[in-house]
Order: sequence, then structure tokens, then C-alpha cells
Amino acid sequence: MNTIHSTPAASPSVSLIGAQQNDLLRALSRDDLLALFSDLELVTLPEGKHLFDFGDTVDYTYFPTNAIVSLQYVMEDGATTEIAVVGREGVVGVALNPTERASYSAVVQTAGYGYRLKTSMLRDVFYTGGPLAQQLMRYTSMMFAQLAQSVAGSRHTSIEQKLCRWLLERLDRSMSNELKVTQEMIANMLGVRRESITGAAGKLAQEGLITYRRGCVTVLDRNGMERRAGSCYQGHNTIAAPVQQRYAA
Repeated sequence: MNTIHSTPAASPSVSLIGAQQNDLLRALSRDDLLALFSDLELVTLPEGKHLFDFGDTVDYTYFPTNAIVSLQYVMEDGATTEIAVVGREGVVGVALNPTERASYSAVVQTAGYGYRLKTSMLRDVFYTGGPLAQQLMRYTSMMFAQLAQSVAGSRHTSIEQKLCRWLLERLDRSMSNELKVTQEMIANMLGVRRESITGAAGKLAQEGLITYRRGCVTVLDRNGMERRAGSCYQGHNTIAAPVQQRYAA
């Protein structure tokens, strides 16, 4: 009698449809994605959860689906500044050196789900080459471009433009035009006074671009927001573009 050998079944919570909600994973072929299933784990990412902090060993790499993660740099005086944001288009916690420590904190800003992979496993996959390694390198290149533009934009744009860019970055990664954020959160992430955000939000509301109620901003006119943001947003929408375009060779 012939014995049929099969690969071990993955966790029931891991599925092609679920994993493909992350654009980077969706860029992989079906076979390449299935090869990761035994190591992928679906996890809940509640708002405020620290995936890791500055100086930590990065044990897991996260592929968000509908969660949004803020990458933050903490100053010596305890002040926090956001350096980037990651959603379903990308990945958080790529540490390719076994002794590498986190150079920033990763905090879930919008609750949701994601898939995680042990960083040691990611390193093994990366150094063997192949499609996932290629996607990670392309994504890292795009992230550096985003960071460079954010730094330039932070020096040469108005507070209204900064606010538009910040909101649009979340809108790119959100399932709706409603964003659950507070003015205090925005002020902390942009490194400005809360009064400045209050004034800027008021101007955008007067222009019919947004409405604001306690803890929630609704974007009414996305095109108007992009025009208002100006050059500090151009290119940010590229990182959240359809994966077939963004990761094309």
C-alpha cells in the first residue's frame, strides 16, 4: 500500500485570503506564500500595544493587515516623534543581524490584525534569497524614500500641510475615511503644541476638507487634502499604491 506524504497543516487561522490582506505577502506567489504558512501566526494587535521598544531585541516581524503601526523615536527627555507609519502595505521589525537591537519603538496606533513571523526565520528566508527577500529590499528602499521626504517636509511646510500629510498617511492604510485620533496624539507625533493642531484642524474644517469630533476625524475631500498638503505628500501615496505597481521589478 502506498503512503501519501503531505506537508504539516498550518494553523486554521492562517489562510491565503487572510495573509494576502497584507500587500507585501500578496506580492508573493501562491507557492511561496504557502511555504511560510507553518511559521506564520495570526495575531491581534490592540491599540497602544508596543510590538517592541528602542533597544529591544526584535523577536518577531509583523505583517499588518488592517492594523496601523506607528514607528516612533524617543528623545532623551522622553519626547516622542513619529518617524514613519506602516499598515497593510508593509512590514515592521526587519532585523537581519542576530545581535541587532531596535533603533525605534513600534506602537499599534489603530487596532486590528496582522501576521507575525519569528525574526530568526525571516533571516533564514532572506539569506537564502528568493521572492520574499526581493520584496523586503524593495519595500525598504521605498521606506527610506518616505523617511527622506518626511524629514524634508517637516522643515519646509506649514502646520496645516503637516497635518494633511499625517492624516493622508493614515487614510491610505485605513478601510474608511474616518480616523480615530485625538488632537493630543497628533500633536505628540508631529512634535508640536496641541493648540497648533487645534488651529490647523479648524482651518481645514472651514475649508470643507474634514470634520472633527472628539476622538474622530472624517476626511470629506481627499483630493482637496492632497492639494493642501502639497509636495510634502507627493510620493507618500506611492508606498500605499496597488502592490502590483509598487513591487514591480
